Amino acid sequence: MILAGGVGQRVGSSTPKQLIEIAGRPILEHTLALFDAAPEIDEIVVLMAPGFTGDVEALVERGGYRKVRRVVEGGASRTESTWRALQALGPQECDVLLHDAVRPLLEPRIITECVEALKTYSAVDVAIPSSDTILVAEPGPRGELIKDVPERSRLRRVQTPQCFRLSVIREAYERAFADPDFDKRPPTDDCGVVLRYLPDVPIYIVPGSEHNMKVTHPVDIHIAEKLFELFPVRAPRPSSQAVRDALAGRTIVVFGDGRGVDARIADLARGYGAEVFAFSRGRDDSHGRDSPGDPHGAPHGLYGVRVEDPRAVADALAHAAKETGRIDCVVNAAAVPYRGSLAEASDATVAETLGVNMLGPVNVAKAAFPHLKETRGHLLLCAAAPHARGRAEQSLQASSMAAVVRLTQALADEWAEYGVRVNCVDVEGGGASPLGRPSGAPAPGDVARTSLEVLATRLTGQVVAGASVDGADVDGADVDGAG
Repeated sequence: MILAGGVGQRVGSSTPKQLIEIAGRPILEHTLALFDAAPEIDEIVVLMAPGFTGDVEALVERGGYRKVRRVVEGGASRTESTWRALQALGPQECDVLLHDAVRPLLEPRIITECVEALKTYSAVDVAIPSSDTILVAEPGPRGELIKDVPERSRLRRVQTPQCFRLSVIREAYERAFADPDFDKRPPTDDCGVVLRYLPDVPIYIVPGSEHNMKVTHPVDIHIAEKLFELFPVRAPRPSSQAVRDALAGRTIVVFGDGRGVDARIADLARGYGAEVFAFSRGRDDSHGRDSPGDPHGAPHGLYGVRVEDPRAVADALAHAAKETGRIDCVVNAAAVPYRGSLAEASDATVAETLGVNMLGPVNVAKAAFPHLKETRGHLLLCAAAPHARGRAEQSLQASSMAAVVRLTQALADEWAEYGVRVNCVDVEGGGASPLGRPSGAPAPGDVARTSLEVLATRLTGQVVAGASVDGADVDGADVDGAG
């Protein structure tokens, strides 16, 4: 159950804060996508602020979030909203996770651990140790005075989700509503209701995360935006069979240099049964079509496609569309990895680097759109450490890679109404260190695998880490098998 009943007063917006955009899409959609992609979750109920349920229903339909079963209008208070959501679940016993919609940076690991904990406990909370000293205040003659300073080692900061067996949280609220003094001192969260009215029920604590912040005040919007930049999204990891089901028979066009990540993507996609056209910037056609009869690869004579040339890109895409009758996915992995001083770079070097790294993605996107609009397809742009802090001798690469991120986010918004998804894969890092430097470059094979996993999902507007979530394949991951 995603609790989205707030109206954004503290964040200073007339729009409910859960509908404010961060990192390319509404806060609520980030949260929806997390739970929709979680294999442990079967159904989602959204509690929305009165007057905005239609906005949520449109968002769900546009994003294709299949696990959302109902959108319920919230009440006048948090407790009333939670009770309405609980009533919407029906009589059948189940596990219930209650999560704040405005915590969009929840880690999938926490969902997994909460569901696992519910196998043993009937109530589960998520919390992190307090790094600040907490004090208890009391009124004084001229303001507040310190009454007590509790021992910090025992204090925890509460997050969500808060999780229960349905019968337990329902009984707790039924007892609460029967208490005439409940409204005089209402709990601020659902575990507080259980603790007060079912004191014999132990509440287990799952370790939370500092990233699992709640967007409450205006500054939180900027902090959350920066966290999305520094720590790219980890793509859901569907099973190999799920990726095959999503990509088999699809037409995928790949632009690159024919030797790096693009070649790995092309080879892996062919293995999944996709019709692949791989266009290289170089004159070596070894990764393209070897002969007119080869149905997989770039057309003979059209290798040497330079992404900085819009006409060459458009011609290449037109050929692929003519050959198969459709284009489902377009990947641009062409890049010039120039490292050096800007002052010492020749005019030709500057023109080539920016032409390939910055103008190339624009040309590919513009030429791909008519084809992807027809198939409700997917554009995937590859960028090297797009959120790393710009540093000496990286000025050209850093500026052009940052531009690719903004292009991804903008096009995801522009093309959402046509069902076209746009994402970016970070080919150099699985995230950033606290100083903004890449924390490690994944192998090209890992980037290729992640790229195809992204193409098999409904993600859009995201910068995805170049290495997938660690662990075994997940058969229930959220993949897109529709064309």
